Amino acid sequence: MTAPAWIHTGFAQRIVFGAGAAPRLPEVLRATGARRWLLVTTEGRLSSDDGTRLVRTLGRSVVSTFAEVRSHVPTTAVEAAVRQARRDAVDGVVSFGGGSCCDLGKAVCFFLEQESGAPGASYVDRPAIAHVAVPTTYSGAELTPYFGMTDEAARAKTGAGGPTIAPLAALYDPDLTLGTPARVSAETGMNCVAHGVEVAYSPARTPEAEAVGLACVAAAATALPRVVDDPTDRAARADMLAAAALGGRALQNATMGVHHGLSQLLGGRTGIPHGLANALVLPHAMRFNQPAVAEEMRRIGAALGDAGDPAGAAARLVERLGLPARLRDCGVEQEDLDAVARMAGGNTSVRANPRPVSEEDARAILESAF
Repeated sequence: MTAPAWIHTGFAQRIVFGAGAAPRLPEVLRATGARRWLLVTTEGRLSSDDGTRLVRTLGRSVVSTFAEVRSHVPTTAVEAAVRQARRDAVDGVVSFGGGSCCDLGKAVCFFLEQESGAPGASYVDRPAIAHVAVPTTYSGAELTPYFGMTDEAARAKTGAGGPTIAPLAALYDPDLTLGTPARVSAETGMNCVAHGVEVAYSPARTPEAEAVGLACVAAAATALPRVVDDPTDRAARADMLAAAALGGRALQNATMGVHHGLSQLLGGRTGIPHGLANALVLPHAMRFNQPAVAEEMRRIGAALGDAGDPAGAAARLVERLGLPARLRDCGVEQEDLDAVARMAGGNTSVRANPRPVSEEDARAILESAF
């Protein structure tokens, strides 16, 4: 049997992790060499006590603030942020918040880099715009080189990115996640679980990515119920944030599959939160892929606590977290299933799935989750 071939790429990236780490942010920024920073966040995060402290910590290094981030990163918000960044001549971005904040920050870096005339094409290129991410949820976006954004008029979500769009640094402070509601924690935590699952059976995964992805699944499956049971549990928050970091790292050397592709399309079409779509679609996508990746799925099941029934274990975790079980309970309608199934063939993640996915297959997965 021929040994598998693979290429593993490492990014120039620093991770600073620990309770009370937020005051170290200025030293992280200085190390990048950038001097004029754009803070990207939401109005709620900016006006929170944590936001006030963060702004005070950043001091004069922040020359511009964009606090109009919304779920699914509308292209109109990206355009406004890019115009502001250009106007204020920033050379760095600090994103503070959940995955949408980080994705908008990456989008700003991407489009400014394109405008510079020297877009990065290789992992050895240095980013034109430095990005330091401060996550408050569990998406893992703070370590990856790609972002999603939504054309609200077309109700379609697409993505872009490249090797120089991965943030140069991420600062993980579990204390900054204490204000994240249990429901948001549950949804973004399931996004984290799903990242680990799809990495572990990705046809493009490297051995390190698979090992880290499985560690992500196991850690999140244990920590996430603790976070939901007691959102003030700092140890649980730290464990879950570490799981998110594992998920983000694993994604750097693997592709996503039909689960993430359908979840992305559902979000763009219906506005359902990305993490919630992840939770609802995951068990059904796993059942679809089971025949093609039986051994990989056994390892995923073991990480979830049931090697014999990995999809069932995922469904039970969703139930344990108190999340809805059906798309129909979240505002998704039958016509949405048809639209998403039609679009599935054009989605990069769906095309990278380990088992080929026809429009009928996509429709069947969605219908089983409906």
